[in-house]
Amino acid sequence: MKAAWYRRNGLARDVLEVGELPTPQPGPGEVRVRMHTSGVNPSDVKSRLKRPLNADLVVPHSDGAGVIDAVGAGVLPERIGQRVWLWNAQWQRPMGTACEQVALPATQAVPLPDGVGFDEAACFGIPALTALQAVHLAGPLQGKTVLVTGAGNAVGHCVTQLAVLGGARVIGTAGSPERQRHARDAGAAHVIDYKTEAVPARVAELTQGAGADVVIDMDFGGTAALLPQGILKPHGQVVCYGSNQPADVTVDFRTLLFNSLQLTFFIVYELLPADRARAIADLHTLLRAGQLRHTVAQTFALDDIAAAHEAVETGRAVGNVVIRLRD
Repeated sequence: MKAAWYRRNGLARDVLEVGELPTPQPGPGEVRVRMHTSGVNPSDVKSRLKRPLNADLVVPHSDGAGVIDAVGAGVLPERIGQRVWLWNAQWQRPMGTACEQVALPATQAVPLPDGVGFDEAACFGIPALTALQAVHLAGPLQGKTVLVTGAGNAVGHCVTQLAVLGGARVIGTAGSPERQRHARDAGAAHVIDYKTEAVPARVAELTQGAGADVVIDMDFGGTAALLPQGILKPHGQVVCYGSNQPADVTVDFRTLLFNSLQLTFFIVYELLPADRARAIADLHTLLRAGQLRHTVAQTFALDDIAAAHEAVETGRAVGNVVIRLRD
């Protein structure tokens, strides 16, 4: 089968290869999926750059969609021919979705609702499930003000839609005119240009000095420095799913203590089974109702995987980047 892989960490054009690998066979409890699309996420780029390899080669990407074409022992044969989307394909294993066929545990191949295309389905595993878990952890949002950092990014765009559906007023941050428009398209009432505006001052202005009730955050390294400046009201909550500075983040303890602030962290790869099941069920309900939009910014052929990684890495793409393996 045709596939892309890397054997060492480094820049996309230096380490990504495209060629032939053996076609996998599904083991007990597994299915094999003939891939139509493979989603490229920021975490895939970071893994290629920095994460130590757990095998001689890594086929990247955790997200994707396709059709089951074979099943292993213990899996109902009726699943053959089923349209599915995938989650965690490359999490703690070397074989991801940047290939023509992938074998993985049957539970990680989720039946795709009717009317949902493969391009959109390549955006579910990381962006959609991250957003759904973040909003769930934030609790009921009716009447609350939610500050969404990176509201023009793939996850933030989804978070903004979900928060608005939940009755919140969203203040988003975004760093380019295109991403600011993207955040507004998702329903953000206000968008702060964090590159040119002082975020704490604008939040104070937009909340009459009170601060937001909740911050749903993609970059705790940056947000932690803003907490002493009042972006979050007393008894407020930060729900965080990432950080551009992943280690040694300084947090002002007095701000947390005397304002009774709550910090909640999670990583989408390690959701508890009950949380993942709830998020998947909620996702499908929203999809069937036409209440959640995923923007596919660019599509690439597998031969152009390096360009796809660069589009994510440089931030040029506003929306999700998808590799098409079949029409």
